[in-house]
Amino acid sequence: MGSESLSDSTMEDNEYERLEGVGVVGSMTAGALAGTAEHLVMYPIDSVKTRMQALMCEKKVARGIINNVAIMVREEGALRPLRGATVVIAGAGPAHALYFTCYEQVKNMFSNKKLNKLPDWVGHGTAGAVATLFHDAIMTPAEAVKQRMQMCCSKHLRWSACAKSMLKEEGGRAFFRSYTTQLSMNIPFQVVVFMTYEKCKKILNPSDTHDPKSHLISGAIAGAAAAALTNPLDVCKTLLNTQEPQLLRELNKPKIVGMMAAMRTVHQVAGMQGFFRGVRARILFQAPSTAICWCTYEGFKHLLTLEKTLESKYETLREIKGVGPLATSLPEDHGHHSSRGGVGGDSSSSSKGETGGPRLWETITDRPRPLKALEVWSEDSSPPLKYADGSISRTK
Repeated sequence: MGSESLSDSTMEDNEYERLEGVGVVGSMTAGALAGTAEHLVMYPIDSVKTRMQALMCEKKVARGIINNVAIMVREEGALRPLRGATVVIAGAGPAHALYFTCYEQVKNMFSNKKLNKLPDWVGHGTAGAVATLFHDAIMTPAEAVKQRMQMCCSKHLRWSACAKSMLKEEGGRAFFRSYTTQLSMNIPFQVVVFMTYEKCKKILNPSDTHDPKSHLISGAIAGAAAAALTNPLDVCKTLLNTQEPQLLRELNKPKIVGMMAAMRTVHQVAGMQGFFRGVRARILFQAPSTAICWCTYEGFKHLLTLEKTLESKYETLREIKGVGPLATSLPEDHGHHSSRGGVGGDSSSSSKGETGGPRLWETITDRPRPLKALEVWSEDSSPPLKYADGSISRTK
């Protein structure tokens, strides 16, 4: 009995980890919800991070994160930290849907016989790199518009007006100007996130079951580590996306193009310290947002797997033998409703029940669906069920 329950538990855990029965659509739905929740909850901190990474902002930027939020609200309105959230949320849904789907598919590919001999970090790192390629293809234009609207010098109130202005003044390349920089940043970022998350999850949750606490802690550690390591490239990405007007006037340049040009500009204006501008704000943003993202994704994945398990668990009476109050009470009450003539009404059926022969309830393999509802109804200590004139009723 113990070995059977252990094997059943292991099989269910494996189904949860492999997203078995959920499929690509379920994975994409879980990823879209996770990405939307991540960006929506932590967006005000992201706005502060963008301003703190600016090399030459028109307004004075305070040192602390809370002070910056307070200044934004006091001088520009209560909703100013949320400006640009609509465009990033619109992009986060499909981007994270592709992101997590690619992650699951590549990770499952490394579980095959030919590749399962490789270390786990190889599969997790490869899954993160491939997922980032699809994710950034959608998020780079959204990031460009979002960061333009987050800057203090931005006068756009709607993302559509900001996008039209960028397209008219700078052309379509403005939306993908930071794509190579973002890939150069996000590929190592996501590799660190996936490897750290999976490693922490194995330590905190060795059974590999659904555990929100371990998902939150693992996600927070992974997000903080990756944010600190890749902050220099994030500063360059912010510069390419925002094209700070005051800085361009000071340098007498029309625009800054390319990752190397951005790195030279950062070093020229702010030195080595410039590459670590806003690092605390970025860690404060990425740690909880990564935790929220992974916990939402794993939770929705668990719900989809649980729904599949519940649908297939109680199909026949044999499968629920010994489970629930009705199943345990049937053998004891069988002689009672047989003697009353509920089923058959003759003495042969009663004698078979007493001599240990096959009982009627044990021979039923296709249970009527109404019995499912009645089984829940019969949780109280009520009399057993019987068939009368082709319908189901209770024995008085």
